Amino acid sequence: MSDLLQQLDAVLESRKQDADAEGSRAAEGSYVASLHRKGLNKILEKVGEEATEVILAAKDVESGGDRQAMIAETADLWFHSLVMLSHLGADSQEVLNELGRRFGLSGLEEKASRTQD
Repeated sequence: MSDLLQQLDAVLESRKQDADAEGSRAAEGSYVASLHRKGLNKILEKVGEEATEVILAAKDVESGGDRQAMIAETADLWFHSLVMLSHLGADSQEVLNELGRRFGLSGLEEKASRTQD
């Protein structure tokens, strides 16, 4: 899985660089480059939109709805979260490192460790 995330990180970074290059032909047809050009607020708007769609899809699944729709919406949320990370100079490995740090801790212990900092 982390290989796929590393590949996505590389593509997202490439699209970010394309967006920064004036008149880049590569950026013209790139959705991600267009998000980077529009800026953080547009990217965050997409993250929020996708989060809402995940919530709605999950509620639908609970009442017998399409499970695959929930999976697809979750993929959209993860993707746009990766775009946000890229825009801010972070990547999926940093998130995986944080999850690894938390692994084996109870949720209550982990939350308490954040409030003590």
